[in-house]
Amino acid sequence: MERLLQNIKTLRLNHCHTELDTLIKKKRTFLDQAKGNFLKFRKIVEKIQDHVPSVIDLDDRVVTVGNPADLDPEASKALYHSLDKLSPWRKGPFNLFGIHIDSEWQSWMKWERLSPHIKSLKGRCILDIGSSNGYYMFRAAAKAPFMVLGLEPQSYFYFQYLAIQKFLKKDNVFCLPIPHDELPKTDHYFDTVFCMGVLYHRPSPVEMLREIHDSMKKGGELVLENLILETRENICLFPRDRYAKMRNVYFIPDYLSMESWLLRAGFINVRCVDVAKTALEEQRKTRWIQTESLKDFLDPDDPDKTIEGYPAPVRAIFLADAG
Repeated sequence: MERLLQNIKTLRLNHCHTELDTLIKKKRTFLDQAKGNFLKFRKIVEKIQDHVPSVIDLDDRVVTVGNPADLDPEASKALYHSLDKLSPWRKGPFNLFGIHIDSEWQSWMKWERLSPHIKSLKGRCILDIGSSNGYYMFRAAAKAPFMVLGLEPQSYFYFQYLAIQKFLKKDNVFCLPIPHDELPKTDHYFDTVFCMGVLYHRPSPVEMLREIHDSMKKGGELVLENLILETRENICLFPRDRYAKMRNVYFIPDYLSMESWLLRAGFINVRCVDVAKTALEEQRKTRWIQTESLKDFLDPDDPDKTIEGYPAPVRAIFLADAG
């Protein structure tokens, strides 16, 4: 976190230096005093040795850092156990010094669905909301952006990112352990904003979209991936209790509703560039998670429905420009 402040002038964020300084000091105090998972995962990452990778490849389906030969057997075993203790690994896959982390999500599938459609990331200021362990940030970093900032409040995801960044040491990649609504106003700073798998967890989606819009440069590009209803009736699904066993799902819009939300929030040139039903090949249980996965969320007698009887997950990627 402190690296962000140290580079505040280079990053051209002087206009919100005071707010970021206050926020980061507050979060540092929290992390230093935190109990529970934050303390548990912080200790794990602190004990990971600072290995130097002989190879780095961020532009492949498997984000690769180092070769097996970079570590002796004892160091490799220690790293494996540390990474295992940071589970569950939702996003990926990663290969760290020969240790293959077969994540729950094959995140490269989403990246390959969206990457042909988005503007070049070269030289851009990028925000990734709900950045998880940084998989998409690292894929974006391979495209020579000016900077990438992730926001990730979940303890295990944030410390997974720190573990990987411990080896990568990407000078232009940063992450704050906060939700989006704690980010200070950045006054039209970002050229590209990724918001993927987040909006349906918000009870006020249009308000969030407005806040995103106001953080972007005019003409900047929003890359929005969300659960969708496959209709064009301007309606939303509002689950009574859970959706696919998730408690915190609020509005799942259809195509016209999503377009209306984006237009109301100030975006223009809204277009849907991809629609994909979530498949078991993309989201599945592996040894790197200890929880249920997609198969457990679907009706065993009808995979087109969730266990609650709602339409099974379909995800759409929308692009929109900040007006």
